[in-house]
Amino acid sequence: MKYAVLVPVAAGTTADPAWVGEFAVHAESCGFESLVVVEHAVVISSYSSVYPYDSSGRMELADDGAIPDPLDLLAFLAGRTSRIGLATGVLVAPNHHPVVLAKRLATVDALSGGRLRLAVGVGWMREEIQACGAEFTSRGRRTDETIDVLRALWADTAPLGASHHGEFFEFDHAMSYPKPVSPQGIPIHIGGHSIAAAKRAGRRGDGLQPLGVAGEDLAGLVSVMRAEAAKAGRDPAGLELTLGHSASKVTPDKAGRLAELGADRILLRVTPSSDLDLVRDEMSACADRLGLVGVTV
Repeated sequence: MKYAVLVPVAAGTTADPAWVGEFAVHAESCGFESLVVVEHAVVISSYSSVYPYDSSGRMELADDGAIPDPLDLLAFLAGRTSRIGLATGVLVAPNHHPVVLAKRLATVDALSGGRLRLAVGVGWMREEIQACGAEFTSRGRRTDETIDVLRALWADTAPLGASHHGEFFEFDHAMSYPKPVSPQGIPIHIGGHSIAAAKRAGRRGDGLQPLGVAGEDLAGLVSVMRAEAAKAGRDPAGLELTLGHSASKVTPDKAGRLAELGADRILLRVTPSSDLDLVRDEMSACADRLGLVGVTV
């Protein structure tokens, strides 16, 4: 089992270089597999869109909370660490032009020594996506095409370069360097709670990160992902499943039950506190319970 930790943006400290840098250093020293950061390019004040992961319809973040750009934040954290993985969870794909995104992602991956993992979603906040210049109703198709463009630009297509002709994006003979460290490109996981997300993971992704789903609904999504992979001629067993849990409540037994559901990775949520000592103590206690192998820093 791999154990990732979510950088607690709700604490209001992830734009504080000293706080978030020390958080990352401590997470690495505890033996966690990766750091995961969220994205909102903008939050529209008093948005009317319904947040699907809380009964209130509102996310826990304040409209004016500091939410750093995820790739710039991961680049910063790459410089403060040396081994821990760096991941988005999730990046809102329709907010980005994939040609520019491919370069930014490959740059972070190359400069971090191949530590990047990308989790993307279609987004839920209509107002945010529209502010970034995309149509909300076509965001699913746009996300599919974004993934295709990323993979095309990361592939070794020299000397002719990559070409793509789609509904939203079009180019010929494009040379995008540096390439990701792995010849297979950066792993792309799909975040979401819908059947469409599970199908996208099976057809195009390297894994699924279901959000706010449990029980039979979760099992159904996993089955859909694996069935879609098989239909597409891909190996269903090669796709990862990332499930969430509280860092303060997870135990080896609970992790074992998530493994029985198919989990390869558990994404742990720490208490969103600005008290760095409290958060570090929580991470240390969690790592001890799970038997993670830490390092001296």
